[in-house]
Amino acid sequence: MTTLLKAQPVVDQKIADLTKRCQSLIQKGKRPLMKVVLVGNNPASLTYIRNKKKMCETIGAEFELDQLDSSISKTDFLAHVEKLNQNPKVTGIIIQLPVSNELKSLRISQLVTPEKDIDGFHGHNTQWLYEGSIQTNHLLPCTPKGIVELLDYYQIPLKGKHAVVIGRSLIVGKPLSMLLSNRNATVTLAHSKTENLADLTKIADIIISAVGKAELITAKHINPAKKTVVVDVGMNTLHDKLVGDVKFDEVSPLVAAISPVPGGVGPMTVISLIENLILASEKQS
Repeated sequence: MTTLLKAQPVVDQKIADLTKRCQSLIQKGKRPLMKVVLVGNNPASLTYIRNKKKMCETIGAEFELDQLDSSISKTDFLAHVEKLNQNPKVTGIIIQLPVSNELKSLRISQLVTPEKDIDGFHGHNTQWLYEGSIQTNHLLPCTPKGIVELLDYYQIPLKGKHAVVIGRSLIVGKPLSMLLSNRNATVTLAHSKTENLADLTKIADIIISAVGKAELITAKHINPAKKTVVVDVGMNTLHDKLVGDVKFDEVSPLVAAISPVPGGVGPMTVISLIENLILASEKQS
């Protein structure tokens, strides 16, 4: 029987812990405050932001949205971010992607000071991965952090296992491959230019797809004898329906475990972000 890697039990467990830690910070006079900087009014971004706001409020943290005009100049944008960096009341900052074309040439991931970089994208924070850290109590990129904690919760071993990560973004694929390698998995990093992808996935113990292509992974990519674990990071729209990178109905009967979309990696990313907010606030206090 296939195990569904649902996020809700993990999220519920973490909410209880993060609420206690948030209350402890408030008692010390350091209430966590997440500040999200949004350029323009991208509908998908606004949906993600609402989820972050809701989770902040659930644990007792503060949330503020700074929605900037899509025509903002580089100079004004940089000045705004630096003002937040210098504000001691703001304990965590997110620059919501995508930004406007005018700002795309900026190194967005390096603009938030490392101590407030709750996305975990700054080089100072990703350095933990290069140094071989196996811990998740650092300000690490949220989706990789959430995936590893999801696998830990369901007691899926990584040591000695062959993991195929599909997607090489700086947000998911690359940091995830390092985090898995630090946990002693053998990692193959595949991507859109990889030839004969099915040859790799059929020999994998764990498949993690983060390429953003609807239903890319089908039955032809699975070897049922391997009892594969599949983690679906994709959030795609197909025929007005939210689907992952994995053709769920086709793949799920063939594998040992699979994360659903929605209800899998997405909530783990949000709770990891909240966890980073609390970590950042604790270090600042």
